[in-house]
Amino acid sequence: MGSSPPPFSDIGKKARDLLTKDYNFDHKFTLLLPNSDGMGLTATGLKRDQIFIGDISTLYKSGKTTVDVKIDTYSNVSTKVTVTDILPTTKATLSFRVPDHKSGKLDVQYFHPHAAIDSSIGLHPSPLLEFSAAIGSKNCSLGGDVGFDTTSASFTKYNAGISLNKSDFSAALMLTDKGQALKASYVHSLDPLNETMVAAEMTHKFSTSENSFTIGSSHVLDPVTLMKTRFSDKGKAAMLFQRQWRPKSLVTLSAEYDSKAIDSSPKIGLAIALKP
Repeated sequence: MGSSPPPFSDIGKKARDLLTKDYNFDHKFTLLLPNSDGMGLTATGLKRDQIFIGDISTLYKSGKTTVDVKIDTYSNVSTKVTVTDILPTTKATLSFRVPDHKSGKLDVQYFHPHAAIDSSIGLHPSPLLEFSAAIGSKNCSLGGDVGFDTTSASFTKYNAGISLNKSDFSAALMLTDKGQALKASYVHSLDPLNETMVAAEMTHKFSTSENSFTIGSSHVLDPVTLMKTRFSDKGKAAMLFQRQWRPKSLVTLSAEYDSKAIDSSPKIGLAIALKP
């Protein structure tokens, strides 16, 4: 599995992570309480404007089985059961949410030395079917995904992409939005330790001939401090400052300024992740 191509959903992921991961313009607090016997408890709170949203989740691991149960402030109970190696190099996940009786879904992943396949089906009379596949290797892969709604007998999505990954750069080209948009992304490391990286993403919409782009950077200031920047053609500039003040405990400060929204103030967000 080490030389297998990444799943189709990972095509372009390195650039997306650099440009979007950990940016948060609300107030978020996460408390993780691990346990040596395979259980863990995570509490998350999010304050967005005047609305507070929270959830508590527990994770239990035993052998090849993982059970994740989450309860949110709206009394929804989400459960995910994952079993690995039912067959060699496969992973099956059953998920559902109470009280939504139509939320049940079965997802099966299969990894081959030259292919990664992911299929899912909704567990109700008129399910949504999804299938994705990538072929090649961890350095170069080609793939696509498709979604089909059996209720309306129509395709909900179909995308295709190709990626090239090396130790110092990663590039991806994707046809998205049912063939209506072309997206190219690139991330490059400027040093052998990947302490300074730059990324760019560009999208072209065929229907309107509209182009958009985002560029960003990531720099490790020291072993416990990370700084990121992001700029877009929409006139938005963002910065992130993240510091690990103890092992796996992070404080992240994000800010974004929209130069075209002159009547609004910059967005500022704070996220604290605490692991005792």
